[in-house]
Amino acid sequence: MADHILKRFDQELERLNATLNEMGGLTESQLSKSLDAVRERDTALAEEVIAADARVDQLDAQVQQQTVQLLALRQPMAVDLRVVLSSIKIAAALERIADYAKNTAKRSIVLTQGTAPASAVAGIDRLGRLVRSALKDVLDAFAEEDVDKAHDVWQRDEEIDHVYTGLFRELLTYMMEDPRNITACTHLLFMAKNIERAGDHVTNIAELVSFRRTGKTFAEARPKGSSSLYTTGAS
Repeated sequence: MADHILKRFDQELERLNATLNEMGGLTESQLSKSLDAVRERDTALAEEVIAADARVDQLDAQVQQQTVQLLALRQPMAVDLRVVLSSIKIAAALERIADYAKNTAKRSIVLTQGTAPASAVAGIDRLGRLVRSALKDVLDAFAEEDVDKAHDVWQRDEEIDHVYTGLFRELLTYMMEDPRNITACTHLLFMAKNIERAGDHVTNIAELVSFRRTGKTFAEARPKGSSSLYTTGAS
């Protein structure tokens, strides 16, 4: 009977990981397509991203249900408990990243109705590519249970913040130089913040990959490159 119970428990954990992997793959696709929609001014692709968000929400609900059942019926301990608890948080982070992708897609539709500075749009694409690469790598780290790879992703958050800070200031400059840029640049500012926040959630996932394997997150303080935006007297 004990072997039977253990086998069933392992199967349930595998099913939970499979749901998370599917959710991660879809979230990665959502982010990639939303960035393509911005760059290509592709309304149809943006609409596809918006419609697909419901599936991400469904997978998030599945993770919640599976984890509750595991906690209630199996009462996991030690490593197994960390796997279950971290799964809830990873799913929540992926759901938020998908929401940011959906919001970016929505704003890209508005941008097709006017003009935006080409270099600013290119800046959004650069920031997005950094976050998209980090998301891909952290999902690989999750699948491979690779703490070192997760730590590498965690450290790259500083570069994402630096690019975001530069883009933020560039967009403000465009708005001050020509009031006709205000509407488009406002949407781009929101896009930039959405993408930067998605990067923060990627970093959270990296920490959870470490927690699943070791019971600890990374010891050092998280590197941040955008603090100058909130410092009095920053140039």
